[in-house]
Amino acid sequence: MATDKKGLTPEQQQELDEVFARASKALAIIEGYDQQRIDRLCQAVAWAVSNKKTFTRLVEMGINESGLGDAESRMGKRMKIRGVLRDALRQKSVGIIEEIPEKGIVKYAKPVGIIACIVPTTNPDLTPAGNAIYGIKGRNAVVFSPHPRSKKTSFETVRLMREALEKEGAPADILQCLTKVNIPMSQALMARGDLIIATGGQPMVRAAYSSGTPAYGVGAGNSTMVIDETANIQEAARNTRLSKTSDFGSGCSADGNLIIEESIFDKLLAQLQTEGGYLCNDQEKAALRKAMWDDENHRTSDTVAIAPQQLAEIAGFSIPADRRFLIVHGDGIGKEHLYSSEKLTTLLAVYKYKGFDQALEMMRAVYEVGGKGHSCGIYSFNQDHIHALALAAPVSRIMVRQPQSKANAGAFNNGMPMTSSLGCGTWGGNIISENVHLKHYMNTTWVSVPIQEDKPSDAELFGDFYDPELEAEETITT
Repeated sequence: MATDKKGLTPEQQQELDEVFARASKALAIIEGYDQQRIDRLCQAVAWAVSNKKTFTRLVEMGINESGLGDAESRMGKRMKIRGVLRDALRQKSVGIIEEIPEKGIVKYAKPVGIIACIVPTTNPDLTPAGNAIYGIKGRNAVVFSPHPRSKKTSFETVRLMREALEKEGAPADILQCLTKVNIPMSQALMARGDLIIATGGQPMVRAAYSSGTPAYGVGAGNSTMVIDETANIQEAARNTRLSKTSDFGSGCSADGNLIIEESIFDKLLAQLQTEGGYLCNDQEKAALRKAMWDDENHRTSDTVAIAPQQLAEIAGFSIPADRRFLIVHGDGIGKEHLYSSEKLTTLLAVYKYKGFDQALEMMRAVYEVGGKGHSCGIYSFNQDHIHALALAAPVSRIMVRQPQSKANAGAFNNGMPMTSSLGCGTWGGNIISENVHLKHYMNTTWVSVPIQEDKPSDAELFGDFYDPELEAEETITT
């Protein structure tokens, strides 16, 4: 079939034109809504997809369509939608949103316009829901580009939210989902939108940044936990299991590496097995390596986000049915040591350290392999160790005694903003080093009025460097 210079077929170009025409009309309407109306619409779309009956159906649909993920743990993601709604409802997004009297500043919120949202195959339901809530809260229109592998699930999620908008008398076209999706279509959407929220693989995130449109992207993960001698071993092992098994380890925040103090290494390793871990022997470890990475050391797609029994079967061995995740002893850290890289499945690498300085060295080495900017964590009650890790780690977020994949993107027992997109700062090639949340879905107008002059003297400003003689007035001669 013929395509234009952007790689679009005539049918794709027609769909894109129609979607943007409808989005523009919807945007003109939602811009005029007051805060109460906006908040009600956020509640309506959130409930439409996060009630248990509906979300169960969407989860089953997504896993059947993509072949990725675990139904039981993915159900927990509906709590993330509730968290995003909580955060959104507690903030203002219409008119004046902040006043700073002592500085004479008043801030007003404005929409960013039409948002292009790239949906990953691992979150075909959560990503549209979370972005819809924040998008509507900011009085924007949102166009979703689903992953081809899970597009039916994303389309159904958006359809349900559109239906909820219509029931509230709002334009359904506030939210739209492309149907004729491929890479050229996503690229064309990104080039045409006013803002991009890109959650997905690194090639798509890089495409977002090169589209010419302002974009919030995410970096790759390689989540690593440091576990020192003060750790609660039962807590650390339990949380590791929760993080590693959540949706079969598909999230960038899922624990991939544990760096463990030698005095507790054996006890923790035993506790990980009590929690359902299967410790691979040398032969199984070698077989896994061949299965998970090709001859050019690229991760194989068929090993991502699958049950440990399936992962072991692909590698050519079997494990008991009650095992929840696989464990291998790390054979070194570096690009040539593939187990120290991001794994995105039910596989965990463990490393032993002696002395906290060595733990920090190993942590830094892990992030030279991959995952800079994303996240790490620590199980410790030693505040000096926590502080040292915070100073040294090249990441945007550190979880203390929490399961990374349950905590990084916000939880009801921490203060991280709820989201499904984690900015990784310049380390990860991103413009922000924080969770993407409501403020990123709004433009802000600052109104400034005069205040009493706030001008320190030169002596105050320059301190010991100030020399009044160099500021003395001199007669200019010609």
